[in-house]
Amino acid sequence: MTKKEQDLATSARLSPPHPVTLSPCHLVTLASLPAPSPLCRLGLATRGDAGLTEDDVWYALDRGVNFLNWPGSPDALSRVVARLGPRRREVAVCAQFEARTAADARTELEQMLDQLGTDYLDVLTFYYVEEPEEWRQITGPGGALEYCRESKRAGKVRLLGLTSHQRPLAAEAAQSGLLDLLMIRFNAAHRGAEAEVFPVTDALRLPVVVYTCLRWGALLRPTPDDPPGFAVPRAPAWYRFALQTPSVSVALVAPANRAELEEDLTVLDADGPLSAEEYERLAAHGQRVRHYAGRFP
Repeated sequence: MTKKEQDLATSARLSPPHPVTLSPCHLVTLASLPAPSPLCRLGLATRGDAGLTEDDVWYALDRGVNFLNWPGSPDALSRVVARLGPRRREVAVCAQFEARTAADARTELEQMLDQLGTDYLDVLTFYYVEEPEEWRQITGPGGALEYCRESKRAGKVRLLGLTSHQRPLAAEAAQSGLLDLLMIRFNAAHRGAEAEVFPVTDALRLPVVVYTCLRWGALLRPTPDDPPGFAVPRAPAWYRFALQTPSVSVALVAPANRAELEEDLTVLDADGPLSAEEYERLAAHGQRVRHYAGRFP
């Protein structure tokens, strides 16, 4: 079987026979998170090279987005969080945490709380954990988990999660019972989580936040095998594809500017899930992108 035939076979195995009925604007509740409840399934993330302004973040909040993912360095999102005032309890703030030891965790968490002008984080995820040894360090004696669990008991952190590109590692960490949430990569060209992660998190009723829903923009571009007349769908369709999966609690958008943000937020105007035909059309393009956009796990 050729590589292309293998990709198509994989698509057939992963594509559900009938799309689920969970709409993009459906509200979800994250286990153990007392407030805000419920959450919009579309979350906003910022990144170092983003051109979002504070006005853009306020605009997203006013449109109903209430899950904010912060990378840990000062930006428009952190400045808005610091100015939320009474609205703070209406917004779930998630921060990406780089510390691996308890000592570093103490310093990093205090700096984060200071920069955000808040006395607690709704979600803290151990960021970019890619090797088993990193997870062992975090969870071992003197590891970051030790201090973070103390902080959770003290009310400084509500949920502890893990951000990783490595699906088997993420699934193993989920089964440890030490986490409240996973954050993983998932998109129409990168669907391994459907077999390797979601069965685990579904059984545990563990929330999953997904990122890279556009496959770094590759899903927005044509491929040599596109059928005649095929028009590549815009970004909102790919976020809706990710949200079609009931295992996904929140899908993150990471727009580079106001125009992209406004387009992404049209997901919230959807009156229901994708049709079966549209879902399969997106899934097929995802497989073509996977074939041509370079190898990745």
